[in-house]
Amino acid sequence: MDPQLRTLLDRNHGVLCRRDAAEVVPAWAIDVARREGRVRRILPGVYADTTLPGTDNATGTVDAADTGDPGRFPAGLGGLDPARARRAALGYADGRGAFSHLTALHLWGLWQPAAGEPVHLTVPATVRLSSHSGLVVHHVRGFSLDGPDTLTRHGVPVTWLERALVDSWPLLPAGERRGPVIQAVAGRHSTPQRVGAALAGAPKLPGRAQLRELLGKLAAGCHSPLEIWGHDRVFTGAGMPPLRRQARVSDGRRTCYLDVYAEAQRVAFELDGASVHGAPGQREVDLRRDAWLATLGIQVVRFSHRRLVHDTAEVRREILAVLAARR
Repeated sequence: MDPQLRTLLDRNHGVLCRRDAAEVVPAWAIDVARREGRVRRILPGVYADTTLPGTDNATGTVDAADTGDPGRFPAGLGGLDPARARRAALGYADGRGAFSHLTALHLWGLWQPAAGEPVHLTVPATVRLSSHSGLVVHHVRGFSLDGPDTLTRHGVPVTWLERALVDSWPLLPAGERRGPVIQAVAGRHSTPQRVGAALAGAPKLPGRAQLRELLGKLAAGCHSPLEIWGHDRVFTGAGMPPLRRQARVSDGRRTCYLDVYAEAQRVAFELDGASVHGAPGQREVDLRRDAWLATLGIQVVRFSHRRLVHDTAEVRREILAVLAARR
């Protein structure tokens, strides 16, 4: 392989654009490397180093769209690891698109893509880029790379978090849709109001009503699937007084947020999820927190995930009894 071509591939982590290579090597250098099986064409004008791990060197059919690139090649991004697939997609976009949907959600740290999951790019409606195997290009009217639609994250252009959450909603498996939205709000990376504003710009989004309902519960203070369960089945309904979710309590030196708080009776109901409160050392943390709240005159009542889900009626009775005793 041409030494300069080898240097370009190494510098770009095994991905190369023909337009960049043309600035430093003869046009035939890529064709020779391809015939020798050293690189393969993965997108129009974009090539991958076949000698690196995580690159499938299978071949496909001729595509006349890549002028000057004879031979056979595999279609799309199949066989590339996710990081190189994203790098290849950016090379193909050539500054005309931003990562969006599930790809943006991954870059925001809220989604782990499964093997073979396609890369998503959003581009202005007038940009002539096509989807390929492993790459989904979304053409959106009014979308601008220079406006409020995108920002740079990890050195690459991505859509804003709220837009990524809304765009990804119908693409996620039904049982996993709520997780990224809950994580974003609970981690204070966004708010239900900001996600709601993004949702307002997608009136035809599949599953829109379900997302709007979730945002309502998050706005009420629910910050976990268990709290949403409690909101729906335990802490609302006949006989239940008004209760605050994620109520802030502070003594000037220390601050905490209570899952459910009956302010008039000064009772905090804490919902202990198995994944967190079952962790080693968490019991000691909970006991110290409860003791501190007791110094403020707040009684803490804890319910386990198992009791909340499987003994709902009895939990409701206990809540009402505790509140009656504290009046």
